[in-house]
Amino acid sequence: MNNKPDVREKALKFGLGFPLDYELVMLILGTGNSQMSVETMSKKIVEVLDSGNSNDMVERLLKMKGVGQSKALAVAAAIELGKRRTCHLGAHISSPSDVIPFVNHYAMSSKEHFLAVTLNGGHNIIQIHVVSIGTTNSTVVHPRDVFYEAIKENASAVIVCHNHPSGEVEPSEEDIDCTSKLLQASKIIGIPILDHIIIACNGYYSFMECDLLKKLA
Repeated sequence: MNNKPDVREKALKFGLGFPLDYELVMLILGTGNSQMSVETMSKKIVEVLDSGNSNDMVERLLKMKGVGQSKALAVAAAIELGKRRTCHLGAHISSPSDVIPFVNHYAMSSKEHFLAVTLNGGHNIIQIHVVSIGTTNSTVVHPRDVFYEAIKENASAVIVCHNHPSGEVEPSEEDIDCTSKLLQASKIIGIPILDHIIIACNGYYSFMECDLLKKLA
């Protein structure tokens, strides 16, 4: 049996924050089987999820009648992806190294990703935004794109970072020029740039730690 159309329509019309937990599971599963409908299966799966920890989730799901490896792994993978995408929320940042675990997966990308990490007054992460995606060796960044979300979220500060697909973490002349422009814009807007971090597979470079941020300010 396929997903009930009203579940899909509900998600499309109102967003994924609107459906109930079992309805989200229905969207993940897509179909039920000959033993039970997708709605019944989804409700039973939510009961299993609510009854234990995530470390043995797959094993507990596989004990359900009618749930095979494919559906059990689909649910577990969706939950794991959600955890990875939201684990940074509210994290306290006291040094550049505190940011690295939340952005380090971009170091593996073959294209440059420029990110803006918005912080509240307590220097806790509000959100991590992908400002732009460039080529293998450059990306075009405009100050308005960096500060747009920061202003909307009433952020108290921003940390910007981007990856170097080449593996080199030293800033290029373009990186330095970009940072200088962002610092000038931050003074006008009133939201300080606390750091610019360059990440690669072999490490990172912090403008703040290397005193380059202070020289450009």
